[in-house]
Amino acid sequence: MDYKQKLKDLYLKANCLNSNSKTINQETKKYIEIIADNCFRNKGVYTVLVTLLFYKTVHPSQDIRYHQANMKDEQTGKIIGFSGRSFDTKYVTPTLKELDLPSMAESGWLTRSLEQPLPYNLDYEGKITPKKVKQAFLNIINFVQKNPQQTEDLLIFLLSLVIEKVNSAKIKIIKKIDGDYIDIKTIINFLECHFSFNYQISGGSKLPVLAFYAIYQILIQEIARYNNCYLEELGSHTASDLTSKSAGDIVILGDNKTILEVIEIKYGREIDAHLLRRAKEKIIQYNPVRYYIFSSEDIQQEKEENIQREINQILEQHGCQVIINGIIPTLKYYLRLIHNLKDFMEKYGIIVEEDTELKAIHKNKWNEILLNNLHN
Repeated sequence: MDYKQKLKDLYLKANCLNSNSKTINQETKKYIEIIADNCFRNKGVYTVLVTLLFYKTVHPSQDIRYHQANMKDEQTGKIIGFSGRSFDTKYVTPTLKELDLPSMAESGWLTRSLEQPLPYNLDYEGKITPKKVKQAFLNIINFVQKNPQQTEDLLIFLLSLVIEKVNSAKIKIIKKIDGDYIDIKTIINFLECHFSFNYQISGGSKLPVLAFYAIYQILIQEIARYNNCYLEELGSHTASDLTSKSAGDIVILGDNKTILEVIEIKYGREIDAHLLRRAKEKIIQYNPVRYYIFSSEDIQQEKEENIQREINQILEQHGCQVIINGIIPTLKYYLRLIHNLKDFMEKYGIIVEEDTELKAIHKNKWNEILLNNLHN
């Protein structure tokens, strides 16, 4: 079977569905809605569930609770598992990316709470959070094991809800700035307004990361230091440091994919010795030449000595220069280095528009800032 094409066919059916499937009972429908509502925040759970439902659709006899190839039936001792992670990595995640749906970098099974070698029974011990997402995930799996004939309907319904979520976040951002003049002070004011607005929803802390990513797209083209360098693709901002496979928020790669620089953005978090020790762990693992940490919070005076001690120790022991600074002061400095400020405004607009982890409110706010402050 051409699994990728089959999943695309199900996507087309979901795209035509009005998200009101009558074949699914209300309780299960609510569980599906919980997963869809959290498809950006809990990508691992959502991706694993799509994989399991899809596998059950094409292999209805498989007990999808046994998601690893070496899993045995608890009563007979017979191996009855399948490799959900391999199936996801080979077929599901690449197709989700191709369809511009939320997806993990490689597989949902890289999430620690989901990779436990235990069947996904209702009493599964993996620490899936929040609790309502775990309950929804396990109850959906339990339902399709009892009602395999409804698996495809559930998957189509889930995909239709996720498509709605994705489409609702597709907002056109103002990218072209009319007129001949825009200055650094104005751009910084715009960015501060965008970063600091109380969105009352997750996602806002990623905005400074996107601003730095936009400006580095220009710097690597214009600054001699970055000749023959390129930016690593942005990863998920919702992944924790423990589960993230990246060296930092932004990674600049040199020849032979060696890591030249790593940039960590800490919005709303103060730089302290603990943060430096966490950075040190990544420096040991990834061996960058420079490691930048930019924060929106001032360093407390009594902590400066300990922080500098950690920085000196990292340089002495690992040869990596750690540079700490404020988010806004650094952006001001970087904007002075680029040739055309309008290039930054355009690139930032494009990144904000295309980012799937941002919500509509984050995108609308940028448009609002520009419309209220720029004369057409």
